Amino acid sequence: MTELRGAGVHPLTGRRVAEVLATSTGGVGTHVRAVLPALRTAGADVLVCGAPATEELFGFHAAGAGFVPVGISAGLAPAADARAVAQLRRALAGVDLVHAHGLRAGLVAAAALRLPGTPRRPLVLTLHNALPDGGGLKRRVLAAAERATVRGADVVLAASDDLADNARRLGAPDVRTAPVSAPALPAATRTREEVRAALGVPTGRPLVVAVGRLHPQKGYDVLLDAARSWTGDAVPLVAIAGDGPLRAELAARIAAQHLPVLLLGRRDDVADLLAAADLCVLPSRWEARSLTAQEALRAGTPLVATRTGGLPGLVGDAAELVPVGDAPALAAAVTAVLADPTRARALAEAGRRQAASWPDEAATARGLVAVYRELLGPPGGLP
Repeated sequence: MTELRGAGVHPLTGRRVAEVLATSTGGVGTHVRAVLPALRTAGADVLVCGAPATEELFGFHAAGAGFVPVGISAGLAPAADARAVAQLRRALAGVDLVHAHGLRAGLVAAAALRLPGTPRRPLVLTLHNALPDGGGLKRRVLAAAERATVRGADVVLAASDDLADNARRLGAPDVRTAPVSAPALPAATRTREEVRAALGVPTGRPLVVAVGRLHPQKGYDVLLDAARSWTGDAVPLVAIAGDGPLRAELAARIAAQHLPVLLLGRRDDVADLLAAADLCVLPSRWEARSLTAQEALRAGTPLVATRTGGLPGLVGDAAELVPVGDAPALAAAVTAVLADPTRARALAEAGRRQAASWPDEAATARGLVAVYRELLGPPGGLP
């Protein structure tokens, strides 16, 4: 892993940098919002380019950044992408460096910077996610776009080692692992009993919490398969905090199969939910450096997660890991931890120790400042 260090008290004085992201309701938007104060403190004039809905959700302007709406969608949309390229090119006038977060934003940013007559400016690309599995034309188009984008970036920052290895295989000239840290959650505002009562969880019934967008990547179909297999007098209640494109499908299945699962929608009380939970579950098909996993371990909530992407390196021995897509293994691991208070306490303690070893938001932001300064040089011609 490449260590990134800051340099100078105000190393970005007089520099204008653009943070570019596609439509986001989760980790990418959270990350961009979290690093803005440090970039401003380093002297940078920061512009965020993204969907208006993402600005409404995360408040980049309120954090001291300028904001220009650019319609970069989360999925392939050639006509919309062409408009986004034109919008972004106009937005980048006067910008010294462009940092694209995610492959979709990187594709649009690279195209905008390659248009004839556009000044040469450094492009930093952070990879937060892997391409979805599968084949077909869409997968081939995405793979070609990924290869061209990582090769066109001056520096590729990868949220996990597997993303970094893949970028190197694709020919990226400069790849560095740069962990994305979850912002610290606020303290819980309600007691465990109050939260459980609000969810309708009776005394003695285990509460399992999952947090994340309702998207195929998150593996909630597997979680529902696992929940369907639980039997006995104290079947866990699963509460899923998050919203997304699969909400209607999941809700219909929960109702049809009478599953012990609640869809809570997007929540701002994740700290309360984790404090009230007996266990957190993360059934994802792939994750880089999951914000949910970080939040659970920091909170001391036992975690059962899938062995995929950057999760093993992130959690170490502080979580029970199961194979991706294996509902019986997921169901058995959840049941085993809930039935063993000693094991649950050991996981909670190991989680807090593991969390203490991670870089915090400040370290993540200092790393970005160092990369920007490296590409731009010192301010005002200073050595």
